[in-house]
Order: sequence, then C-alpha cells, then structure tokens
Amino acid sequence: MKQQVEVKDLKEGKYVIIDDEACVIKSISKSKPGKHGAAKARVEAIGLFDGQKRSYIGSVANKIYVPIVERKSAQIISITGNIAQLMDMGDFSTFEIVIPEEYKDKVKEGEEVSYITALGKVKLDIRT
Repeated sequence: MKQQVEVKDLKEGKYVIIDDEACVIKSISKSKPGKHGAAKARVEAIGLFDGQKRSYIGSVANKIYVPIVERKSAQIISITGNIAQLMDMGDFSTFEIVIPEEYKDKVKEGEEVSYITALGKVKLDIRT
C-alpha cells in the first residue's frame, strides 16, 4: 500500500518509494527557484529491505509515492535452518521468513519478535 505526497512534504527519517523499493530518507537538500524554473530537491535514501543507496532528483512540486510501513509483532513457532515460521500476534496468520546472519543467535522458538512489512515484503526488526 502506498500514498502520494509532494516532494516538499518529505522529511528525514520518513519513508519514500524510489525505483519501486521502500526506502528510508537519509538527507534532503532543496535549491532555490531560478529565473525560469521551480525549486529542485535531491533526496538521498537507503533501501529498507536491501540496504542499497538510492537518490531522487526532481521539482519540489512533483508528487512522489510514500509506502505505508507497518511495524508488527509475531511469535516464533519453529526454526528450521535459516528459516523461521512466525505467527502474527494481531491476526494469528502464519508465514515464513529468512533469518539474517546477524540475528541467528538472537532468535529462539517461543519468543516474540517485531517485524516490518511494506509493499508486500517482510523483514525482521530486532533491536538490541
């Protein structure tokens, strides 16, 4: 799910869709309008799910899509190799997710973890 906003309404730390990927905005710089044109904005962002750096350059009056990012909690039902089966604590649906290497020692069966979902993608969000 996504919604449309103007580039001038974006803020650092919020989310934006660049190249069909949900990203976290790291910096925004805006130039002043020139003699024959509108003010421009340069948005630097990092992909939420892949960690790649992306940028967007355009007029501050342009419309851009912003993803609806949901942070939810789930219980770990089982772990098989590097795949964990989770049950959402809100609607009790089950799904599988790949456990990243840095979280392998932090996740255990029966524990409750938080995860992020946006644009049909899911990622574990374990904060230490």
